[in-house]
Amino acid sequence: MATKGKKFNEVSQAVDPKQNYSVDEAIKLIEETKTAKFDETVEVSVKLGIDPRQANQQIRTGLILPHGIGKDITVLVFAKGEKEKEAQDAGADFVGLEDMIDKISNDNWLDFDVSIATPDVMSTVAKLGKVLGPRGLMPTPKVGTVTFDIEQAVKEAKAGRIEVKNDKGGVIHAPIGKVSFGFDKLRDNFLVFMESLTKMKPSSSKGTFVRKITLSNTMGPGVKVDSTDVRDVLKGFQVAA
Repeated sequence: MATKGKKFNEVSQAVDPKQNYSVDEAIKLIEETKTAKFDETVEVSVKLGIDPRQANQQIRTGLILPHGIGKDITVLVFAKGEKEKEAQDAGADFVGLEDMIDKISNDNWLDFDVSIATPDVMSTVAKLGKVLGPRGLMPTPKVGTVTFDIEQAVKEAKAGRIEVKNDKGGVIHAPIGKVSFGFDKLRDNFLVFMESLTKMKPSSSKGTFVRKITLSNTMGPGVKVDSTDVRDVLKGFQVAA
């Protein structure tokens, strides 16, 4: 079993694993516990009060954070005819249909972060389900990546649209930015994420929806966030101009 490094052990002393921190305290700790030389990603994990075995309690959608996620997004668009040109004009990195499908199938090419498709070509793209599905790269209407509005979809993907999806344990994991964003931008992104997630509670889900919130950076310890404080902060929250 791998042991934690010296730097991790040092910064971990600043975080009480039994304490639920306020929003502001948690984000400050995320900045203070950075140890890597690279710009670490900040991730939020939320344990939800859902039964992930029930189809009507699944959470899956797309969300754009006000300050993006600090990553250049490579976009592939499956389209034909006029929609190919629309995708190219919108700034898609790769555009095509059969040629792109062959490249993925035959060359195991997966050098893109998001794939988008128009509804009329999905029957053709469907043959890639076993390749793209497990990697979270398959276009789907649930997150807005199957659409005829290619220009808007590419724009949103380039802006850092993230996929919000629960796993088998009813937990959602999502990036909300980079440590270099600083306190204000990370706070904005976190609160927009939580505000949006709260509104996604399925009608069939009973009891407390948001049960546990944890923030972490790539190389640091998890910081538990007080869900009550999150609710209180959201009451008067507005994204800074």
